[in-house]
Amino acid sequence: MPADRFRIGLIQMSATPDPDKNLQHAIEQVREATARGAQVVCLPELFQTQYFCQREDASLFDLAEPVPGPTSSKLSEIAKQLHVVLIASIFEKRAPGIYHNSAVVFDKDGKLLGLYRKMHIPDDPLYYEKFYFTPGDLGFRAFDTGVGRLGTLVCWDQWYPEGARLTALQGAQVLFYPTAIGWHPDEKAEFGQAQHDAWRTIQRAHAIANGVYVAVVNRVGFENGNIRGQCAPGAGLEFWGGSFLSDPFGRVIAEASHDKEEILIGEVDLHVLEDIRRNWPFLRDRRIDSYAPITNRLID
Repeated sequence: MPADRFRIGLIQMSATPDPDKNLQHAIEQVREATARGAQVVCLPELFQTQYFCQREDASLFDLAEPVPGPTSSKLSEIAKQLHVVLIASIFEKRAPGIYHNSAVVFDKDGKLLGLYRKMHIPDDPLYYEKFYFTPGDLGFRAFDTGVGRLGTLVCWDQWYPEGARLTALQGAQVLFYPTAIGWHPDEKAEFGQAQHDAWRTIQRAHAIANGVYVAVVNRVGFENGNIRGQCAPGAGLEFWGGSFLSDPFGRVIAEASHDKEEILIGEVDLHVLEDIRRNWPFLRDRRIDSYAPITNRLID
């Protein structure tokens, strides 16, 4: 039976040019997190490689693999071995020419509960994700696990209140956001603080508006998109870390640094969730009879 309280481990890690080394490092970090009491562990977005979307290179589709596949099989084994719920972001090869940025969810017995395919795909300087990823077609999802009902979205999804709402309405008690976000070095001095504050604020707002915990796990370190010795042109990205766990009141109860690898541990207390929803009954007072226009791109 799911418990009223459980502990979350967020693996804030950096990436080397070697995908196999990154996978092994991630597994070691998952082991450490569970040794520290984590019952659910989440890895950052596309943890197995440096952030390759800094350039458009068709040869990098070779990094993708099916689900189930070699990486998901190893993650399933470690989840079963450690008796931990595990959430991981994988570059999924669905079919020739069809690739997704997907989050896989494994239960404590290693069973693959399902996957979420990233719905919102960005296309910005050094974030050329539309070249690589087909938008998700599974919708927003919540999964019943051995600790509770959990939802996961991925990175750019974190800016969209609709995704958080639709996942929470399916009963998710925690929203996980595996992430790869950082500063352009030439923008950091002028915009860096405001960019990070906006990112932190929007996700705390998801927690408040939906009465859920929100767990955000980012990578850390400077990267040029170095994949097997090939770098993207340009200045690269400084991933800002700052992984955190927010409670349904928007209080940040655990937060990582901007500049080093960390295993962040925080507790989810479903009694707190219940109490906050009773006192801030936002879901009760929604005017669902008036929201149909939200499906328009713009109301002219």
